Amino acid sequence: MNLPGIKYGTVSVLSIAHLINDTYSNFLPQMLPFLIAVTGFGYAKATFLVSVFTLSSSIVQPLLGYFVDRQGKSWLLYVGTLWMTVFLSLMGLTTNYWFLVMLSALAGLGTATFHPQATSLLGEVSGNRKGFMMSTFMAMGNTGFALSPVVFIPLLDRTGLSGTLYLLIPGILVSLFLIRFAKVPQKDKNPVDHPSGVSFRDMLGSVWEISKIVIVIVIRSTVYMGLIVLLPNFFTTQSISSITSGHLVSIMLFAGAAGGLAGGWISDRTGRKSVIVLSLLLSTPAFFGFFYTQGLISTLLLGLAGALLMGSFSVTVVAAQEVLPASRGLASGITIGLSMGLAGLAVTPIGWIADVYGLVTALRLLFILPVAAGLFGLLLRKNRSLPQASGVSA
Repeated sequence: MNLPGIKYGTVSVLSIAHLINDTYSNFLPQMLPFLIAVTGFGYAKATFLVSVFTLSSSIVQPLLGYFVDRQGKSWLLYVGTLWMTVFLSLMGLTTNYWFLVMLSALAGLGTATFHPQATSLLGEVSGNRKGFMMSTFMAMGNTGFALSPVVFIPLLDRTGLSGTLYLLIPGILVSLFLIRFAKVPQKDKNPVDHPSGVSFRDMLGSVWEISKIVIVIVIRSTVYMGLIVLLPNFFTTQSISSITSGHLVSIMLFAGAAGGLAGGWISDRTGRKSVIVLSLLLSTPAFFGFFYTQGLISTLLLGLAGALLMGSFSVTVVAAQEVLPASRGLASGITIGLSMGLAGLAVTPIGWIADVYGLVTALRLLFILPVAAGLFGLLLRKNRSLPQASGVSA
């Protein structure tokens, strides 16, 4: 039975589009081995392409989110994934390094365009189940991210770099899918920046609250990205095959998607703060349990740790939207875009620690960091009780 105010059809459409969008967002790391084999680029030059994509897809998101809140341009939702796939599809047709850098930057703008409009619309159609609906949306994106190696490595292995042209087909289909099924309501042509009755003190309080959420996200995302980079290298030192290593990392990623889904559902019932704090604090012992055990128990603990680490993924986005209810796009741009970009930069010092002090030391640091995020999460305010949504779902 449909709950009041929840438009399940729109939520489903946006979630499917997010699955495909984020599958493409993880394309470049899968392409790099093939690119290096053809061009002879060093690892630094190759990985810089990923950094360019990450930065262009994250830093501009708050600006695009602000634009979405004020203008509500539906084409931002419809063309974002298509824009990204157009430029990714061209990357297999050139070996000019600086042209590849430009294509990476332009491709990143596509996913940066998609996310603020999609999450803003999702907040409007989720009724009083924003935590669970946002977690569904985020879980689909995380699933797409985890599926990327399974989809793209076999494709490029069969076609070579010229196979990137096939990326255009799903991009076109996603745009047509969204145009047909995801209707974006038009914003007021004369928007008011701040609702009447909002004091300067309240505005400062919102800025401080958003800043606390950003700090929690940056620490959590630094751990997530750091593990994606370092765990395969650690497994190699343990004489684990690349295929098995890939499976283990995928287990962590898929469990993270499931944990995010559960966290959103729980947060609608117990509040955002408790989910954020407890999931982060509990992930640390799970990670150390994985590290100091073997076999099936170790694998299960890795999955549990991934689920706990990402249990607050969607919850922090919803918490930010509740702090800025009139600026959902901006809140999403800050929490999904800017915060993830800052975390991407923070991973570099983790890599330096691995080079200087050893891989095990860097991993132990990553395992401890969720405790810091959880303790900082104690400073977050409890979310107010959400009013029952009204309206009829469509």
